[in-house]
Amino acid sequence: MNLFWKKRFGGMLSTSKFEKMEEAAVSDMKRYDEIAKSLELEEYRKLFHVVKSSEFKEKKKTLQNRKYQDTEEYRISRKYQKLHTNSSIRQYYETLHSERLNTFLDFKTTPEYEELGDKKKVKASEKLQKLKDFENSKEYKNYIRYHDSFIIRDYEELKKKIATPEFVKSNQFWADQHRWKTVPEHAVEQRYYELAKNPDIIFYENEKPARFEKYRKLSPAFIEDFDWYTLDKSRWAYGFHASNEQLIGNYSFDNERQANSGGKNVSVVHGTFTLETKHEKCISRAWNPTKGFYEKEFDYTSDVVQTADEFRQTYGVFKAKIRCTGRAHHAFWLSNNSKLPHINIFHYDGKAITMGNAHQNVMDEVRITGLKHSSFYIYTLEWTPKELIWYINDLEVHRTTSNVPKENLYLGFNSFLPAKEKPSTGKLEVDWVKVLSFN
Repeated sequence: MNLFWKKRFGGMLSTSKFEKMEEAAVSDMKRYDEIAKSLELEEYRKLFHVVKSSEFKEKKKTLQNRKYQDTEEYRISRKYQKLHTNSSIRQYYETLHSERLNTFLDFKTTPEYEELGDKKKVKASEKLQKLKDFENSKEYKNYIRYHDSFIIRDYEELKKKIATPEFVKSNQFWADQHRWKTVPEHAVEQRYYELAKNPDIIFYENEKPARFEKYRKLSPAFIEDFDWYTLDKSRWAYGFHASNEQLIGNYSFDNERQANSGGKNVSVVHGTFTLETKHEKCISRAWNPTKGFYEKEFDYTSDVVQTADEFRQTYGVFKAKIRCTGRAHHAFWLSNNSKLPHINIFHYDGKAITMGNAHQNVMDEVRITGLKHSSFYIYTLEWTPKELIWYINDLEVHRTTSNVPKENLYLGFNSFLPAKEKPSTGKLEVDWVKVLSFN
């Protein structure tokens, strides 16, 4: 599979973009979940239903658009004011509290009142004349007209009503053009708008949680950022692993040109793991299926490290950010105590990158060209009970349902030089390793 054109024309994300996308997605998922549990979001959702309800909208519309002239308070106030400024009614109250009326009304209660009907007596008496003049006056007639009338009763009721604290408050409210800003609902609405502008809530509302689905299915099981400097401080051990602890682990195969040096060719600098293949003579153990172990002189040294005693897992997502140099073989793999099963998550064979699953006497694999092996890429294996899927960055490159392992496998890195190939120095560099388990 040649990935040159996919890489060139956007069929595969660059490593930096893919890594940032993955990190951002996980970070966004955590943020999304935190916001989902927040009191602010709970309050926002409650206020949303309140502010967006038809009752709330109708009340706001009424308070904002209703004219004061259309209110009952305005009608009552205008009616009262009209009666209050009426000249006849004002004259009525002036008369009601006058000395002349009191004198006349007192006189009416006496037997002498009947003398007002006798013109001669009225003419002969200055007192009767004054009383008669008052009785015939417009002032008194106006008093008679309004006294104990419906209009006066209405006026008195209106006067009492507009003086009550309830009416004063209500009238002031409706007379205020900005009355909406004075009600509790306005404060509720302002709080809603405040929360709606909250960056976390904006993020939550605009987010599409479907993009988190694949991340929710996974949990971290093994995270290696290479924050150590020596193997004995890490979760890695050098050499191959066997089920019998008495068996030798630090050896090379006699059909290889390098001696595995017991971790001496492994280093970590500034968080990057480096396994180096060097051109240097060394006498070390070699394994031959017929001869067994024997001492052999090698012209090159390299190494193998694995997590057999520290970490193993069945199924999940296994990934590492890797680059390599030289024509040496470099590999990142999963294995068990035996030769099989063996899965190559990444293998550079000096010419191309291969990824695949070993069967008995055959490797089910894909060969990748068109990528610079000296540049960092993220190599991923998704291992389920039914299939194995390999990715480079975000691009699926191989899939198989054949011979899927069922047992716990451990992680391993190594570099080696096949005897039939021209030897070369080189480096295998790993920025990080992540293993995720299915929830």
